[in-house]
Amino acid sequence: MKPARALAPLPRHHSIFFLIMRRLRAPLIVLIVIIAVSVFGLTLIPGVDADGQPTRLSFFHAFYFISYTATTIGFGEIPHAFSEQQRLWVMFCIYLSVIGWAYTLGTVFALLGDRNLQQAIQMQRFVRAVRRLREPFYLVCGYGETGRLICRALDRLGYRAVVIELDESKVGEIDLHTYAADVPALTADARNPETLEFAGLTHRSCVGVMALTNDDNANLAIAIAARLLAPHLPALCRAESAEVAANMASFGTRHIINPFEKFGEYLALALHSPAAWHLLAWLTGQPGSTVIHHRNPPRGRWIICGHGRFGRVMVDAMKSQAVPLTIIDRSPRQDPEHTWVQGEGTGADALRQAGVGEAVGIVAGTGSDVDNLSIAVTARALNPRLYVVLRQNHYTNHALFDAFESDITVVPSEIVANECLAILGTPLLAPFLAEIRQRDEEWCAWVLERMTRRFGWEVPRVWSERINLVRTPALYRRLMRGERVTLGMLLCSPGNRYEALGCEVLYLRRDDEAPRLIPASDLVLQPGDELLLVGRGGARAELALTLTNEHALNYVLTGEDLPGGLVWEYLSRRRKPHATPSKSGEQET
Repeated sequence: MKPARALAPLPRHHSIFFLIMRRLRAPLIVLIVIIAVSVFGLTLIPGVDADGQPTRLSFFHAFYFISYTATTIGFGEIPHAFSEQQRLWVMFCIYLSVIGWAYTLGTVFALLGDRNLQQAIQMQRFVRAVRRLREPFYLVCGYGETGRLICRALDRLGYRAVVIELDESKVGEIDLHTYAADVPALTADARNPETLEFAGLTHRSCVGVMALTNDDNANLAIAIAARLLAPHLPALCRAESAEVAANMASFGTRHIINPFEKFGEYLALALHSPAAWHLLAWLTGQPGSTVIHHRNPPRGRWIICGHGRFGRVMVDAMKSQAVPLTIIDRSPRQDPEHTWVQGEGTGADALRQAGVGEAVGIVAGTGSDVDNLSIAVTARALNPRLYVVLRQNHYTNHALFDAFESDITVVPSEIVANECLAILGTPLLAPFLAEIRQRDEEWCAWVLERMTRRFGWEVPRVWSERINLVRTPALYRRLMRGERVTLGMLLCSPGNRYEALGCEVLYLRRDDEAPRLIPASDLVLQPGDELLLVGRGGARAELALTLTNEHALNYVLTGEDLPGGLVWEYLSRRRKPHATPSKSGEQET
C-alpha cells in the first residue's frame, strides 16, 4: 500500500530575472566593451598637467570621466584640461556610446512589449497572490457565463475564488466587476497540471475545484488532474457528453453536472410533483434572487422542437412520465412511439402540422437563441394557452428572454451554477432533495407552503451545521455533560429568547439512525448531529453566536444573562448568597 500523499506546497515559478538577462545579454556585453575600450584608451593617451608636464589619466579618473560622459556631457575635463589627442578619443567614445545606448534602449523597449515577458510577469503576480491566500478559496476553471455566476455567488456568500481562463478578454472583465475581495486570475490553459498547481490546487486553503469550461475534454483533463493531485478535494465538473461523463466517473470524480440531464430531472419532477419542483427551485436558486411561482406544467400532448442533445433529454424525461409527444426536427426518424414532423418549428406550417392548437406545452430546444424565441413567439400566437419551455443558450440574451415571459427558461449556466453552490455550500442539501423527490405531492405542498409563508419567495440562505467541538463548542460541551437540549430551545434569538430565530431545520442526520425531515421542535439533540437549516441571512450569524458562545447559549436555554469576562464572573460568584446551617439542621440562605 502506498503511503498517503502529503499536501504539497505551491510550486515555484521560474524568476523573470533570468529571462530579462538572457534578452539583454548582447546589449549589456556591447556596453561593457564600449566602456572598457573607452577607459583603456584614455589611460594610454598622454596629456599635460597644469604645469605643462606630460601625464596620463589613472584608471579611476578615466572610469569616472567615461561614467558621467555616458549619461550626460558638460561636467568638464578632469583632473586637467585634455590634450588634442585625448579630446579626439573622447569624441570617438561619445558617438560610440550613443550607438551602444541606442541599441540597448531599443532592446529594452522591445522586451517590455514581449508577450512572453508579460505572461511571465503576470504569472509571478498570480502565484504570489495565491500564496498569500490564508482564507478558504475555490479554484474556478473557466470564467464564462457559468464561472461568472459562480464567482458572483461565492463573493456574495463571503468565499474567495481563484480563476483560470483561456480567453484574455474574459480575464480582463474580472476587474470590472465589483467583487468584495480580489479575485486572482490567470490567462492560461487549465488542462495543464502545472497551471493548476500554480493556481492553488494543492494549496492548504483550497477547499474545492470546479471545471466549468465549455470544452468537455478540458473539463475531463481538469477532473483527472484534481483526482490525482488533490484527491481529498471535492471536484465539480461540467459535462454535456455522456461519454465524457462516464470517463469522469471512471476516475472517481465525485460530482458530474450535465445541465441538460439535470433539467430533464427537474421537468420530470415538475410533471410528477409540481410542489416538489417549486420547493427545489426555491432552495437551489441564486442567492438574492426571487423565485416566481409559475403555473404547473400541464398533462397532455407536448411538442418538442429540435432533437439534439437537449431535445433527446427532454424526450426521455417526457417518456418517463408517459407524456405523448410530437417532435419537430430537420431530420425526422422512424419512431413508432412518437409523432415526427419535418421542419424547424420557426414557421407556422410545421407547428400546425404538429398540432399546436391541441397541444398543452412546447419545448423550444434548439441550439440557437434566435430560433428558440421565434418558435416560442409563433407557437404562443397560435395557441395563447400553451405552456412554453424556452432554452436560452447564452446568458447575455436574458433581456430578450425576460421580455417574452415564458413559463420556464432553461439557462444551462444557471443550472450548473446552482448545482455547484448547492453541493459545495451545503453538503446536506443533496440528500434532502433526494428525499423530497420520494415524497408525495401533499407532503411537498405542505412544506412549500410552510416555508414560503414564513420566509417569502426570495431565495433563502441554506447552510449546514454539525454539532462538534470545532463548529459548535458551547453546545457540544453541554451535550457531553449530559444536558438536555431540544431544537425548539436552541432556535431562539440570543438577543431575546422569547423570539424565534428566522430559520428552520429541514433535515437532521444522525449516526446509525434514519434521517429526519422537518424534525419536531421537541427533538433532543445529540453530539455529532448534522443539521440542514434554511432561513434569512441574519439568522445564520445569530445561531452561530448561540452555538459557539457559552454566555449566549446559557441565556437562550435558561434566560440567565451571565456577566462577561473573568473579573465580572468572579464578582458575580462572590455576590451570590451562601447557604448556612440552621439550628434545626436545615440550610438557610
